[in-house]
Amino acid sequence: MIRADHVIGASRLSATLGRPMMVLVPAPDAPILVVDDDPKIVALVRTYLERERYPVITAADGPAALRAIERDSPRLVVLDLMLPGLDGLSVIRRARTLGETPILVLSARGSTGDRILGLSEGADDYLPKPFSPAELVVRVRTILRRTERPFGDALGPDEQLICGDLVVDAGRHEARIAGQPVPLSTLELRLLATLLDADGRALTRDQLLDGIHGASEGDVLDRAIDVYIKRLREKLGDDANSPRYVATVRGVGYRAAGRVERRRAGSSAGEPGRPG
Repeated sequence: MIRADHVIGASRLSATLGRPMMVLVPAPDAPILVVDDDPKIVALVRTYLERERYPVITAADGPAALRAIERDSPRLVVLDLMLPGLDGLSVIRRARTLGETPILVLSARGSTGDRILGLSEGADDYLPKPFSPAELVVRVRTILRRTERPFGDALGPDEQLICGDLVVDAGRHEARIAGQPVPLSTLELRLLATLLDADGRALTRDQLLDGIHGASEGDVLDRAIDVYIKRLREKLGDDANSPRYVATVRGVGYRAAGRVERRRAGSSAGEPGRPG
């Protein structure tokens, strides 16, 4: 089942496919998709996830994975990179044209470069093989908690954070610039809300990682924040050399580039940048 009350990235999908289409967020009871061509890995991951009462579906190659993503709208994808038919990085790129389903990469490619590449292509987390099944379950649980409570402690359910003409709206689960929605992933929304919530204070990479992943998260590359910020700036149309929204603080990390206002949704003030 899928929920039609949240639509993410529809404009990007329309541009990709050349026709209008709604991108729907998976329902909380949707299955987890496990993609690997090694039946033993699939069986191991399935066993541990089903012990935690997560429904599981599987695919053994890239094309089958994409069909399952389109057909079943999985709650999360556990994805190997070295797949027959279509490699895992290509699956991530194609999946990102369909929506923002969380993706946890599970791969024997465990170098720092491989992990940064996977994150830069749109994965939400990266766990190298060999892996601990218990750690995989923890990471799945953390990603799902992040997805279902996308703004953490930064925003209440009816609050907005405003920086110039940029609005992060918790109630509508979106960011807008001059009234126009920006197709951000849940991770990018949480990162942006964490930055704006600091109200101009510089946050270190570790503080930002805690904001988007949670302080209990395991081995996450601190340089992954640079990948996330680069992706966020591209979507916001923000210039790192002359930032409007996200500024770099050399030797420290990042901060909001302008004054930040917190507002209740539905207040009498108009939308920043939107004609009255």
